[in-house]
Amino acid sequence: VQLQASGGGLVQAGGSLRLSCAASGRTFSTYIMGWFRQAPGKEREFVAGISRSGGVTSSTYYADSVKGRWTISRDNAKNTVYLQMNSLKPEDTAVYYCAAAGAAYDYWGQGTLVTVSS
Repeated sequence: VQLQASGGGLVQAGGSLRLSCAASGRTFSTYIMGWFRQAPGKEREFVAGISRSGGVTSSTYYADSVKGRWTISRDNAKNTVYLQMNSLKPEDTAVYYCAAAGAAYDYWGQGTLVTVSS
């Protein structure tokens, strides 16, 4: 599967952005999807994940640092996963990556930069 992330940009603290990740292929619904980020000088870290099913039956997982502020969702009909980011903070500044997991996160998108100004 090939992944294309988009939606990054510059936003003021307290603002919102929605990231999208479009996947190629017909097997999108077979993958667990996740978002990760890498800030300058730091290691890549998990941000959010969502189970294979979409809608009300999906299970979602969040890093403590974003829990309650962000929402991950997916639309299997559109082969797309989203990350709605609200109440952004300067420490959220990073390159954001979407990833697809079968047994592990084996497939990665190219990253989209999010910059949050104070």
